Amino acid sequence: EVQLVESGGGLVQAGGSLRLSCAVSGFTSEDYTIGWFRQAPGREREGISCIGSSDGSTYYADSVKGRFTISRDNAKNTVYLQMNSLKPEDTAVYYCAGGSRATMAPSPYNYWGQGTQVTVSL
Repeated sequence: EVQLVESGGGLVQAGGSLRLSCAVSGFTSEDYTIGWFRQAPGREREGISCIGSSDGSTYYADSVKGRFTISRDNAKNTVYLQMNSLKPEDTAVYYCAGGSRATMAPSPYNYWGQGTQVTVSL
């Protein structure tokens, strides 16, 4: 059974940092593109970063570029999202997902985690 489980969310003040984890089971994370998405209330799900399967290339949305870093630990079958300089507008439920190609669009991703809440206060 394929599972992706996010953890590491929470409440943080603006300017602070959090590291999200996406633990993958049922497939090898390095064989799939893993993407991070977020969804705030009343808004569409937004792709913010992904790491490709073939060469580990990384991609970022403009809204997080320079602040967020995606990485993968193949030994732990886990993908991380280090989030620095957090802003109140980063508040959302964050999801990781597994798919076959590196894209910020959610539809090509086949497997999704349950999400973890990130709240950034002033």
